[in-house]
Amino acid sequence: MTANEPAQKDGPVLLDATLRPSPPLRPGVLLAVLGAVAFINLCFATWFIAHGAWPVMPFMGLDIVLLAWAFRASTLLARRHEHVTVTPAALRIAAHPVKGPAVETVFNPYWARVDMKEPTEQGGNLLVRSHGRALELGRFMAPSERASFGHALKAALNAARNFR
Repeated sequence: MTANEPAQKDGPVLLDATLRPSPPLRPGVLLAVLGAVAFINLCFATWFIAHGAWPVMPFMGLDIVLLAWAFRASTLLARRHEHVTVTPAALRIAAHPVKGPAVETVFNPYWARVDMKEPTEQGGNLLVRSHGRALELGRFMAPSERASFGHALKAALNAARNFR
């Protein structure tokens, strides 16, 4: 059974979108940046050791390790995504985290409301609310992308309410 089969029996698909974070640089580019920073740090570490400041060397290596960890973390976090499907019968949101199973939330499109703050606000979020429940969408997206998707989601929910 595919992800679209349940939606097909609920009626026509009015919106089928996958929200993904912006991808990090390619692995080759990340390795080149890491190598360049490591070479520069090695040059500085050699200079410090030549001038008797050898205790600086472990810290020069530590920042390389932390940079590699940050590159790895950003690459892993770019794998998460959210799949949003709107049909006349259901609004389905499947959140796929980096680790663990996907979590699917289903709302009735007649009662679901989209709540958006201004996209220019840095912390502006996109919420879907219904019957006391709220779910945030696209936390990892840029504010303008989140606003654009919010308008598309509102239009799809209006189409679902008027479908018959």
